[in-house]
Amino acid sequence: MNPAPGPIAITQGDPAGIGGELIAKLYAVDPALTAGCFVVGDAGHLRRAAAVVAGPGRAPLPVMAITDPGQALSAPAGCIPLFQVGQVTPPQSLVRWGQVQAQAGRLAADAVTWAARAALRRQVAAVVTAPLHKEALAAAGVDFPGHTELLQAQAAAHLGRPVSEVPVRMMLASPALRTVLVSIHVSLRDAIEAVTRKNVLETLRITHAALSAMLGRAPRIAVAGLNPHAGEGGLFGREEVETIAPAVADARAGGLDVHGPIAPDTVFMRARSDGGPGEFDVVVAMYHDQGLIPVKYLGLEQGVNVTLGLPLVRTSPDHGTAFDIAGSGRADPSSLAQAVRTARSLRTLGAGH
Repeated sequence: MNPAPGPIAITQGDPAGIGGELIAKLYAVDPALTAGCFVVGDAGHLRRAAAVVAGPGRAPLPVMAITDPGQALSAPAGCIPLFQVGQVTPPQSLVRWGQVQAQAGRLAADAVTWAARAALRRQVAAVVTAPLHKEALAAAGVDFPGHTELLQAQAAAHLGRPVSEVPVRMMLASPALRTVLVSIHVSLRDAIEAVTRKNVLETLRITHAALSAMLGRAPRIAVAGLNPHAGEGGLFGREEVETIAPAVADARAGGLDVHGPIAPDTVFMRARSDGGPGEFDVVVAMYHDQGLIPVKYLGLEQGVNVTLGLPLVRTSPDHGTAFDIAGSGRADPSSLAQAVRTARSLRTLGAGH
């Protein structure tokens, strides 16, 4: 499935967080980048965020209601096109800034669900998701811990397949480093259990397919070990010997350019690009924090979360809802801008399809 360039949906995220402010600020400072984009969410909360961004005594960017994604392509500059999901929240019912609330979780989930279905119906070319809050999702009774799982479930339902037959992976990418994760939002104990030969090999295949489309060539893939020093031949754990190395061998037998397992305390430095290409194009990490900490340390403003394996393009900033500064107008839209740029490039490549 290769979507033609078309409108890009930006979901509003948790309205108690900084998502609306990021969106309003990005529309204000970079109208060329946001041209052809529209917001999926709630006008009441987006207008409040736009007013915060504008500041006292200044007119905020107006929110323009649209009823069809295609209308975003002809929306005038100087306004924020919005597709309203559900009823507009009146001023007296707006959620409180910076707090976990079921109402906020429900609004965020409904926006993502609508955008995913629109992308699967080919009404939008890509989806960019502003941050949501996992505790708010849980408070709202949403059965998924985050964007990735929710989008995976929507894709599986659209394709008429079990979720297990629509494997997806999270990639966090910055100009200096890309990492793809074998597991995501699970406990560390469960993440270790998820390091199986099947899961590692599946991750390598998904990574190879997605990065091949993005780069126009086969990617050089490094595989991080799970244990210190990649196990030192079994001295510090047997996972590298019994699980990871066999998966790497399987991938190499299938023609993939894969290397490892490599000590996790050095592999990210070897892959990092500093003005020139690194030794590898991407690192496959064994669990969430192992892969995300290095990319985030290099700069939150540059990082983009990309979901690989979906029949739609989805990107996101690599930071959270920032409840501590929500409502202050201080949120930095740099990562959201990078997510929109990445979505624009991927929608024409059809990456992940």
